[in-house]
Formats: sequence, structure tokens, C-alpha cells
Amino acid sequence: MRIATWNVNSVRARTDRIVDWLQRSDVDVLAMQETKCRDDQFPHERFEEIGYTTAHIGISQWNGVAIVSRVGIEDVQIGFENQPGFHKDPEVAPVQEARAIAATCGGVRVWSLYVPNGRELSDPHYTYKLDWLATLREDARKWLDSDPSAQIALVGDWNVAPTDDDVWDPSFFEGKTHVSQPERAAFDAIVDAGYADVVRPYTPGPGVYTYWDYTQLRFPKRQGMRIDFVLASPALAERVTDASIDRDERKGKGASDHAPVIVDLS
Repeated sequence: MRIATWNVNSVRARTDRIVDWLQRSDVDVLAMQETKCRDDQFPHERFEEIGYTTAHIGISQWNGVAIVSRVGIEDVQIGFENQPGFHKDPEVAPVQEARAIAATCGGVRVWSLYVPNGRELSDPHYTYKLDWLATLREDARKWLDSDPSAQIALVGDWNVAPTDDDVWDPSFFEGKTHVSQPERAAFDAIVDAGYADVVRPYTPGPGVYTYWDYTQLRFPKRQGMRIDFVLASPALAERVTDASIDRDERKGKGASDHAPVIVDLS
């Protein structure tokens, strides 16, 4: 079984590219982030035509997460328990954004996650990001406490670079989000709760990234960040036989600014 995650940065703008990649990559389950469309705008038919069942949550032109699977989709869940919401106006009640969706695919509980960006260290969105990760950690720990043998994949765009090796120049990111100690601690807390980064062992070393900004020729200059991850429960981690980052899919006209991350299971 092959599972992948990909921040597609607008599914409607890249439907042809995603469909072509699925047919070439032999992926059974693809989790997508930043679909940037409402449910009624999601191209369900295009994926169904090539044998994939779909699940999607999108409210507006922002955020949006999806799972497409050719090994079945069961028990779809929108959001995790007590998932925090956000509103830029503190006087207005927070709204839960389209940032998390889960489904059981081929016996694996797959969560497609789009962690809040954080924007700036002084921005309310940064506090929202930390709260979001902390709540996810508590729920993810409960899932394993209730069933230590559960096969769970927490996948997606985490908007955190956990180590200095995960950014092209640590000094460039000083005082910015994605690399701050609280963000890294929040990511590590999920790992400590029992979820392993199963891609890094197969793609080691500095300079291995999943995201490159469109500006300043970041991609050809190899100035990227590693912020897309597959965190697996112990039972699922034992099944991992290989993992890769499809850097080539960041190339060419109309590419997303993220590359797909792929995990193979026995």
C-alpha cells in the first residue's frame, strides 16, 4: 500500500497535474492540503474517473483538505475533537477552519492535516497555531491510549521545520515562524506521544526539502524547507518499507510550491 501527502495549493488549478501524477505514481491514498475550494467546487468526478473515492472539506477559497483513495474510504470525520477555531477579530467567536479530515483507507486511519501557518510570532494566528497543535497532540495520544495497535497516519503540511537541517539557512529564519522553539516543541510533543517521522530515515541529511517559495528563485537555488511530514503510530511505523519526496513534481509550469511525500507500507 502506498500513501502520499501533498499540499497542492489549489486543487482546481492543478487537477490535471494531480490526476496525471496519481496515475504515474501508483499511489493508493493521497491526502491533499490547501485545496482552496468549497465542497461543491471540488473535482470529485475527475478522481472517480480514475478509480479513486473522495472525501473533502472546504468552506471558501482558503484552506481545504481532502483524501482520495482507491482502497476505500470509511468513517470520514471532519476535524478532530475540540479542534480550535480562529477569527481575526477577537470580539467575534472563533470559526473552525477546514484544516483536518480523516478516513479509514485500507485499514489505515489517515488524517490529512493543514496546520495553521502562524504568520508572525506576535500575531494571534501564532497562538492559534500552538493551540491547534496542542489539541491535536492530546487527541492523538488518546487514540493510541484507547488502542495501542491502531494504524494511524498523521500526514500533511505541518508548517513547522523541526530542526535547523530542515531550512536552507537557519539565520534567515531567525525571529520568524516555522522554526521557533514553541513550534518545534509542539511538533516534538506529537512525536513524543508515539508518532514517528517515518520519512526522514529514508531521506536523511540537510538540504532535503518539501517546500520552496515561488519568489527569489528559491527552487532552482535549492533554498527550501522541510515542513510536510508523515507521522505514523507504532503499529503503522512497523509496516513502512520505503519513503521518498518527489522533488521532480515541484518542477515545470503550474507546479505547487510543495512536493508530494510518499510512504510505502508492507
